[in-house]
Amino acid sequence: MQPVVRSGEPARSAEAGALEVVRAALLDQSSLVRALASGRRRGFDPPAYLRVEVRYVDLKGQRHLQITEFDERQAHTRNVAAADVEKAVDELLDLPYGSWHVETTDETLRLRYTKKGKELLHRQDDSRQQETGHDRVKQRVLDPAAPFLIELGISDHQGRVKPSRQAKYKQIEEFCKLLAPALDEAIGAGRIATDRPLQVVDLGCGNAYLTLAAYHLLSAAGHDVRMTGIDHNPAARKRNARVVEALGWQDHLRFVDATIEAAELDVRPDVVLALHACDTATDDALARAVGWEAPLVLAAPCCHHDIQKQLKSVTPPAPYALMTRYGIVRERFADVLTDSLRAAVLRQVGYRVEVVQFVDSQHTPRNLLLRAARTGAKPTADLQTEYQALITEWQVNPRLAQLLLPVETPSAETPPGTTGIAATGPAATPPGGRAVGGGVGL
Repeated sequence: MQPVVRSGEPARSAEAGALEVVRAALLDQSSLVRALASGRRRGFDPPAYLRVEVRYVDLKGQRHLQITEFDERQAHTRNVAAADVEKAVDELLDLPYGSWHVETTDETLRLRYTKKGKELLHRQDDSRQQETGHDRVKQRVLDPAAPFLIELGISDHQGRVKPSRQAKYKQIEEFCKLLAPALDEAIGAGRIATDRPLQVVDLGCGNAYLTLAAYHLLSAAGHDVRMTGIDHNPAARKRNARVVEALGWQDHLRFVDATIEAAELDVRPDVVLALHACDTATDDALARAVGWEAPLVLAAPCCHHDIQKQLKSVTPPAPYALMTRYGIVRERFADVLTDSLRAAVLRQVGYRVEVVQFVDSQHTPRNLLLRAARTGAKPTADLQTEYQALITEWQVNPRLAQLLLPVETPSAETPPGTTGIAATGPAATPPGGRAVGGGVGL
């Protein structure tokens, strides 16, 4: 008989029937609400799509299986007639995804594969309604009527996003759309354990829009979340604490008074978030995440003044002088150079990094996201050579390199170590640096 692992219990190896339990849930046309496959099984080539979402829809009076496959840029949707559903489901289950998250009207199933290829199945009692309408207004991960959005003033009391807050809502929703599958992939790969609370920290949380959205999203997905917002602004912390208390979330969500670079935690975080921390505050956030050896990091940088200032006083390598001649071009080039160097530094300290656009530029011009997963892989000689050649040619000294690569950047002195959980990486302010607070954040 298939063992049932309820929420809060330690995971244990499932019998051979684990996949059949998921298959049965996918084939149940009357109870399946939504299913999501993501990640990659160890030892297999990655699937053609980053993730796949499955649900049932009614078209012209007939029930169909709607399969939506996501690549880096867009979603590809197809509707499978009832007669072909079983074949389609079997084909999906044959793909080497590392995890399946299945929501039905009465429970949540989470299937993942261990490094050795064994199946682990968690089951949690839940209650939700099945919606099979095809023409949904919008497919949103954050319900505009969610109480936290109303409490924050993003939505009105009728559960509608206010016209003046549409851009803010879009930013945090798109960020969450990237957070959810990235977390599923990390869990599927075994980098984040599921037999304990999920530890999440938001560095430079500001007004905590993202903090609250992430807590709401992950809790609704069935995770037992412990959320910490870090910020040095007393007014923001007081306001945030008042909102959390009004929502009744104070037992699992707290705010800590600290700068990003001085932040310390009692428990190592599984996920580190940083949205629009100003200038080098993003570097401080990335360095803290590396120091904590966080399995998953998502950071959306804000302004890039540090490298911009450095480029003003250097002689560009030939034949690229025109790229720094004009202020606006130099500014945009500095943005690209800064984030490219950040990704290269993270790769040298054991992270796999993606740089993606998380929201359209009409909502915010600062719309790039660094998504980093800790693999522990050693840097290749080619990567180190390319990185060193780039900073040498452009005569720049990135802040993140000062914090994490003291040997590779001789001009930066090794900063003193930090204490507590944060002591695994050099993330203190180097001599001549400045103490950065919470940044702008959200």
